[in-house]
This record gives sequence, structure tokens and C-alpha cells, in this order.
Amino acid sequence: MAINNNIIVGLDIGTTKVCAIVGQRAENGKINVLGMGKSPSMGGVARGMVANVTKAVTAIQQAVEEAVRQSQVEIKTVFVGIAGHHIKSLQHRGTLSRKQWDAEITEEELNKLEAEMENLALSPGVEILHVLPQEYRIDGEEGIKDPVGRVGVRVECNYHIITGETSAAKTIIMAVRKAGLEIADLVVEPVASAAAVLSEPEMEAGVALVDIGGGTTDICIFDDGAIRHTAIIPIGGDRITKDLQEAFGILKDQAEFVKVNYGSCYPSEAMKNEVVVIPGLPGRQPKEISLYAISQVIRARVEDIIQKVDFEIAVSGIRNKLAGGIVLTGGGSAMKDITQLFNYHIGLEVHIGSPGQHLGKGMIDEVRNPMYATGIGLVMKGFDLAAKHGTGLDNFKVEKDQPQVDVNPFFAQQQVEEFVAEVPQEQNNKKSNVFNGTWGLGLFGEIKKWMEDGDDFDNKY
Repeated sequence: MAINNNIIVGLDIGTTKVCAIVGQRAENGKINVLGMGKSPSMGGVARGMVANVTKAVTAIQQAVEEAVRQSQVEIKTVFVGIAGHHIKSLQHRGTLSRKQWDAEITEEELNKLEAEMENLALSPGVEILHVLPQEYRIDGEEGIKDPVGRVGVRVECNYHIITGETSAAKTIIMAVRKAGLEIADLVVEPVASAAAVLSEPEMEAGVALVDIGGGTTDICIFDDGAIRHTAIIPIGGDRITKDLQEAFGILKDQAEFVKVNYGSCYPSEAMKNEVVVIPGLPGRQPKEISLYAISQVIRARVEDIIQKVDFEIAVSGIRNKLAGGIVLTGGGSAMKDITQLFNYHIGLEVHIGSPGQHLGKGMIDEVRNPMYATGIGLVMKGFDLAAKHGTGLDNFKVEKDQPQVDVNPFFAQQQVEEFVAEVPQEQNNKKSNVFNGTWGLGLFGEIKKWMEDGDDFDNKY
């Protein structure tokens, strides 16, 4: 026997991981996480878009199966995130002419006006993903946020419209359906992340949400409580990992481990005397890499991301209205000293945001980590959309006692000795051999030039 428990499932199909989160809304409005499953994307997703349907299907199935085991919920319908550089946004104004000026404006009229925006003429192969009202104007009176119950003849609304490629959306739908699930709706990932991380006062004051994921960096800018600009940059944390892999000739897993455990966005002089030893390939000697060199590579790529974020903030036209500054979230926000580097280059206040403020009691505390902002946001947006359209509430809590399954996190930290050999004390007080002469303060510029020119790093240094 099963009953509907008002349950929503968010499915975040990311470049590095696929994550399914089962959420139930409590009476106080917070989300109780009943279960969470995740799986490596296995190369099925690239830059936020499904690149290999077969691999993506396998990853989705594994993540959902884990979520089912933890939550004891029969999952049928999911709200899915969509990202990728094809996501664009535009502004458009809709107008509603009314015959009776003294009749109160109704929710149905506003929904009809919003629905008309779906008929906008777009380029072939592009479809509308979201129509988001910003503010209304009634008979010349501007700045109205909620016109329901007011009177007037001419109602206008400024809409923020988010579009995406039809082929990308259809590929996601295909993968999810092949995994045995139905999609209640597609939600643009920065919109979902913003719902999970930002507070109402922040959105009123003006804030830029920057979600640094594995394959993309998603941006959502708010002012006066409404979305003003959205953008997706096709660079994320996996690009930093690849830079380290290419720069030092190490394996991808080693590069990821070094980035997470030893990386910093702000190289310091003290780092020049510290090295990390990486086991070499079979038959080759281990490599000593200076922490200073590691941080130089990381800083170069993070500054590339910052430059593009700064451009999008400028495009929004409301830089001087962002009293709430920048809120960083996503797995990439965990990089050491990243807030200081953003603040240094953009000049706005920066802090890390996590979805914890919207979560109630739940069995999974891990989801409070910023890397799950999108997944939690999909659940939250799912409840909003379900209330509006009545879809997505097809998941059921199974009424039987079954032991909960503890799952090791996909990104479980491995033992240091797997990748890093112990460095004798006397070596800690000297530079690595790879760090000499021409290296030093000029290294950062050389790394940037290397990335721009595409030269082989090992051959040059």
C-alpha cells in the first residue's frame, strides 16, 4: 500500500555527478530531505548538457535507485535541471486590455497574460523555458508587484524570459524517460540554485548568485525581488582539474585530489617551500609539485571565470544596485580563498551560500553543502510549480519498514597516501626541483599565456 505524501523529487544532471533528492515540505514551509542518491556522470554529461544518452541513463538510474533505497519512496516523476551555454535570456513586455475598469484584476487574467508570452517568435530550434514576471504597470502606475485585487483598464508586465535549445531539452527528456521516469518540468539550473540559496531580503536588495559547478558556472542576478539577468558560462571546476592534470602531467583523479586538498586561489610566498609528492605512472619516478605552482594554475583559471562573471554583471546593467553583493555556491565555491579573489577583482561583497536555511529536519545532513544547491532548488521550485500547475506529485511513500541504507558519498575523500607520499621533514623546508630560476612571480602570467596559446606546458617548462 502506498499513499501520496506531497513528495517532490529533484534531479540534477551535472557534468561531474547526477544527484536525485527526495523532498517533503513541512508545515513551516521548509524542505525535509527524505533521501538522496548520487552517481558519477561517467562522461554522459559535458558542460551541463547530455552528451552520451546511454551513459547519462545509467548514471540517472543509479542515483535514483539510491534515493529510493534511502527514502523508501516510489519515484515516478522528477523536476529536472537544464543548463549549458545555449541558455539565454531576454526582456519582453506584455499588455492586457480590460473592458471593465472597476472589476478587480484576477489571478486568471495574469496567468493568461503570462501564457501569451509563450507565443513569442523565436529563432528556429529555440524554445521558452521560463516566463518570469518582474513588475506590473496599471494605467501608467509603475512598480506594482502584485496587481491582484486592484482595478484598471490597461495592465502591463515586464517579463524576464529564459530560452534554450530545443535539441538540448529533448535530449534530457529522452535520457530521463529511458531511465524509466517522467519529467514534470524542466527548470533552468541558476533559477533553481537561487531559490535554494538566496533569501528574500537579498533578492530585494540586489544580489548576484554565482553557482560554480563541475562543467558550468551559472549566474542569476536579482534586484527589487525579481530576476534581471541569467547566464551560463561553460567553464567549471572540472576545467581547473584538467589544467592541473595538463600542467603537471598527472592523472585526473590525482589532479582532483590535489585541487581539493592542497589548492588555493591565492598563492603565498610560504607555499614556495611546500611540496606535494605525486606517485608517477608505472615505471616512472614520483613527482614533486610546489603548492605555489598548484595555486598559480588554480588562480589563473578562477580569474578567467571571474572575468566572465564580471562581464555578465556589467551586461545586467545593475551593478550599482547589488547591495547584497555576490553569493557563491556550488561545489566550486569550496576552493580556498575564492571569496577573496572575487572581491579583489569585482569589488563587491562576497560570501558563500548554502541551502541549509531552507531545510528542515531530514535524514541527510550532507545536502546542506553548497554542492547540492541546485538539487535542493529543484525540489523547492517543484513545489512551487506543482502548486501552480498541479504536476509532479506522483511520487509515493511506501508504507513498510525497511532498513535505511547508508551510502558513501561519491566524492568520498580518499586516504592521503593513495596520492601523496609523505615528504621527509627536510624536504618541507626547500623548494621542489620543478620550481627554480625562471619560476616565481612571473609564473602566473606564463600560465595564463599557456592557457590562451594552447601550448604544451610540460614541453615549455
